[in-house]
Amino acid sequence: MDDVIIIGGSFAGLAAALQLGRARRKVTVLDTGLPRNRFAGHSHGLLGHDHKPPLDILAEARQQLTRYPTIRLINARADSISGTIDNFSVLTGDGESLGARRLILSYGVVDQMPAVPGFAESWGTSIVPCPYCDGFEVAGQHWGLVWSGPQSMNQVRLFHDWTDRLTVFADGHDIAPDIRADLAGRHVPVVDGRITEIARHGAHNAIVKRDTGPDVAVDILFAHPRNKPSASLHESLGLATVDTPLGIILKVDERRQTSMPGIYAAGDLANPLTPPSVTLASSHGAMAGIFAQQSMLV
Repeated sequence: MDDVIIIGGSFAGLAAALQLGRARRKVTVLDTGLPRNRFAGHSHGLLGHDHKPPLDILAEARQQLTRYPTIRLINARADSISGTIDNFSVLTGDGESLGARRLILSYGVVDQMPAVPGFAESWGTSIVPCPYCDGFEVAGQHWGLVWSGPQSMNQVRLFHDWTDRLTVFADGHDIAPDIRADLAGRHVPVVDGRITEIARHGAHNAIVKRDTGPDVAVDILFAHPRNKPSASLHESLGLATVDTPLGIILKVDERRQTSMPGIYAAGDLANPLTPPSVTLASSHGAMAGIFAQQSMLV
């Protein structure tokens, strides 16, 4: 039996495995090899790895974990979880049954792309969600923001640190008059109409087509589509969740433990903060690993 099984081997899961491996705890990491940021050409803001492709960072991390003999990395999906603290059972997609005293869920979320031609194809290049991840590289250029609700006003205020040229695309949302007045006072134009297509020219250029009016070109388009957990294991376990403006996440306490004793969660699956961050995912993963290890002390 393992001390801990980690379900999800991206930044949060591997950070948890590192802490547990260094504590000489027996760990198995199950991973499908589909990290959320695989569409991005580079990852930014991670100390020591700034401007590296995210898949390269993960490959290097996996290689570094091989020096810890108690860590096992498996390319497999977790199909089901049963049991209770000190006696959990995980059934993999390959039919293997694994046991562990603790579990860490770090299988992340998937972004739900709107049914707009060109949107999914541009995700991670011409369309991005996070100014901390990509803002520096396009600072001072013409940015676009797809309005997703009242929370978008926070993005407008945030973007000012990177650019003075911003266009808001209402995309069918009813933006209140007082918010429109605020945007006008900030010299931020609002373009009405629903987005019908994203045409792309170059790595950081988007032509936004609408159902009314002319096309609008921007250098980079920021959007925040809703997301959902990339697996449903938490549902079968009945774990408590939190409904955020962008989707459902798992509820955790200050020690990263979910509503079920012995099960911890980290990464975008349990991060209420936006935008998503590799740094935060790694930090929360390390915390989950440390707290899971400390919970097994006698």
